[in-house]
This record gives sequence, C-alpha cells and structure tokens, in this order.
Amino acid sequence: MLRYFVNKGAILKIKLVDIIIIMIAACIVFFAVYAAYIKPQDMLNNILIRASEDEWTFPVNAEETIVVTGPLGKTIVRLHNSSAWIESSPCDNQTCMSAGLITKQGQWTACLPNNVLLMMQGTINEDDDVDALSR
Repeated sequence: MLRYFVNKGAILKIKLVDIIIIMIAACIVFFAVYAAYIKPQDMLNNILIRASEDEWTFPVNAEETIVVTGPLGKTIVRLHNSSAWIESSPCDNQTCMSAGLITKQGQWTACLPNNVLLMMQGTINEDDDVDALSR
C-alpha cells in the first residue's frame, strides 16, 4: 500500500497511517463547515426566558405555557406558533403585556418590575426588515 510521489527530486512515501490521518482531518473539516454554515437555521434559534435566578431555553417552535415566579408574583409566558409573549403579569403598569408578540431573532420584551426577560435568540435572517436607524 505504499505509493511514491516525486516532489522536486525527493521521493515521498505515503503510508496507510498518513491516509487515515488525512481522512480524519477531512471529516473534522466537513463537520465544522456543516455546523457553522449548513445546519438548519431552526436548530440555531431559541427562546430565552430569564428570571431573577433562573433561566430557561426553548426551541422556537415550542408550544408551551411557562409560569415564571418573580419578586412580585407569577408572570405567565406563552410560546406558540414560533412566537412568544407575556400573557399576564402582576406588575402595575402592564407594559410587558402591551409589547405584544416577539417573532424575530433579536427581539425581546421584559417585565422589569417582576424581573422577567423574554428574548428570541439565534441567527438573524438577512432578508428580514431593517429599520431606518440601522441602515
């Protein structure tokens, strides 16, 4: 299984071990490229819910109702149809509920009085709308 290659007058011997090492390196490069560029985007996206001392992560397509306990009481967070929102909260001003749905990566909403953060994480699609301030 020895092959000879001529490199400017020098003869290089390629052994079976060399071929195995080259194949392993090629597999590592393939999987690194797959993980970075080819992997389906839904696998990279998730919804993060953070409370005072707790943190939960859900896939974007999760269908859940989560009860998060904060300093003021219980905040109910809904995950449905690749979107998330705060359904109810014990805070006085209810601004977190008025914020509505978050549906795109990078969006977030929070109930600051109850110390609850809801954020859509992951890769941002370049085809998504960009607001005038960020152009």
